[in-house]
Amino acid sequence: MAVTKSVVALLWCLSAVAMVCAEDPYFYFTWNVSYGIISPLGVPQQVIMINDEFPGPNINSTSNNNLVVNVFNNLDEPLLFHWNGIQQRKNSWQDGLPGTNCPILPGTNFTYQFQVKDQIGSYFYYPSLGMQRAAGGFGGLRVNSRLLIPVPYLDPEDDYTVLIGDWYTKSHTALKQVLDSGKTIGKPNGVLMNGKNKADSESPLFTMKPGKTYKYRVCNVGLKVSLNFRIQGHNMKLVELEGSHVVQNVYESLDVHVGQCYAFLITADKDPKDYIMVASSRFTQYNISATGLIRYTNSKAPASPELPKAPVGWAWSLNQFRTFRWNLTASAARPNPQGSYHYGKINITRTIKLANTASTVDGKLRYAINGISHVDPTTPPKLAEYYGVADKVFEYDLVKDEPAEDEKKITIAPSIVNATFRNYIEIILENHEKGIQTWHLNGYSFFAVAIETGKWTPEKRKNYNLLDAVSRNTIQVYPYSWAAIMLTFDNAGLWNLRSTMQERAYLGQQLYISVLSPGRSLRDEYNLPDTALVCGIVKDMPKPPPYSSGA
Repeated sequence: MAVTKSVVALLWCLSAVAMVCAEDPYFYFTWNVSYGIISPLGVPQQVIMINDEFPGPNINSTSNNNLVVNVFNNLDEPLLFHWNGIQQRKNSWQDGLPGTNCPILPGTNFTYQFQVKDQIGSYFYYPSLGMQRAAGGFGGLRVNSRLLIPVPYLDPEDDYTVLIGDWYTKSHTALKQVLDSGKTIGKPNGVLMNGKNKADSESPLFTMKPGKTYKYRVCNVGLKVSLNFRIQGHNMKLVELEGSHVVQNVYESLDVHVGQCYAFLITADKDPKDYIMVASSRFTQYNISATGLIRYTNSKAPASPELPKAPVGWAWSLNQFRTFRWNLTASAARPNPQGSYHYGKINITRTIKLANTASTVDGKLRYAINGISHVDPTTPPKLAEYYGVADKVFEYDLVKDEPAEDEKKITIAPSIVNATFRNYIEIILENHEKGIQTWHLNGYSFFAVAIETGKWTPEKRKNYNLLDAVSRNTIQVYPYSWAAIMLTFDNAGLWNLRSTMQERAYLGQQLYISVLSPGRSLRDEYNLPDTALVCGIVKDMPKPPPYSSGA
């Protein structure tokens, strides 16, 4: 009988002295980040590699593990890595965005150290400055359940990560120049699946043993296009969505919007041959796609040339969203069932309604939230707050709780919104544009209680799912529609709410939410790490007194 990694870990722990197992384990990674030349779409181009890998290496961890990632920047430009979906409890210092961190300069290194605290699920990382994500540097990040927490399905034979996303043949610096000139980057040149565009019979991406069940984690790491994912001849049993166990419905295909991750089970119970995975564009006037090969170990025939077709229209996608339900009886990172948290019975203390808009400023394209188009100051706002000089770097609450009346009027400024620690807040995301939007919030999971067409009014609350909406970190908003999310702001720090479409985020469709602990207590938030990089106006300032350890 095969011995799983989890069993090996348990045996090791039982054989070790008690003190060794008392602290959550540490895992160390050294990343050499450099440029490389490859041709994923048949055209040689410069990409960002990690340890000469494209995509980057997968990080395989377990709830509460401590991850230590030493990043050596061998690029000719500053660098940061963001850990998409990792909540960084009490620790926005490790979030890897320009609002919280000074960049890793060329020729230097920086070590991220964070705990995947009280989380399970499928996530990814990527370089977060400018348009670097368009050059790669992304990879999968999985957080497995602890041994003592039951998972609502049997251990799979293997666990595979599939990174899909649109792709441009222009370099990330060229794309940034296009945006800086006031134009859109336009249509992608294709789609990649684990760094490749076409299924290759000589090198299948995955193999499956007949009769065995496998777990697949699919993440859309692209820049702007929602993708539909499907597998020839196989249905997918959805089991996890961005850190939540879900009701295990079966799907022929899944719409995976930018920044989203889904995990599902596939059983190798079909004819012994090859099968093709397909990721194709949705909600676009053009069709781009990628394919990848799965091979049964006893394969006797090539894959059929007939590929499964994608669904049409966004009504289908909206209906699929409504089938995603929280598994109320399953335990996630903690032993108590997910459904023991009755989010629908908590009183809302604040409603924030946000509308995305597109306009021009001085003839150049900008995107905004409630009329404010974010720009990163040279001093990260989180550092400015910690050093007590926030008023010299930005002004709080330029974004109001209601959309601006004049949607064409845009102000460019750092956008930081104050939120009261531990308040339960409802956020309405309104999309008045003809294209789909997808949003991501750092530091939290939220309950995606509704998506509907038209405009939101308080009466719409009667349509909310207040029982088993999925707790997740991204939400799509269809054209001329709205989405409602609810959460408790109980994670002190500075957290980014943004469009997952990198073009829109780069040109201003993002903001930061400042959640300050009034007690300046280590119970609520960690101190600035001794190893943290400092820059801007705080570079030569004396370090403030540390937070206290009081209750």
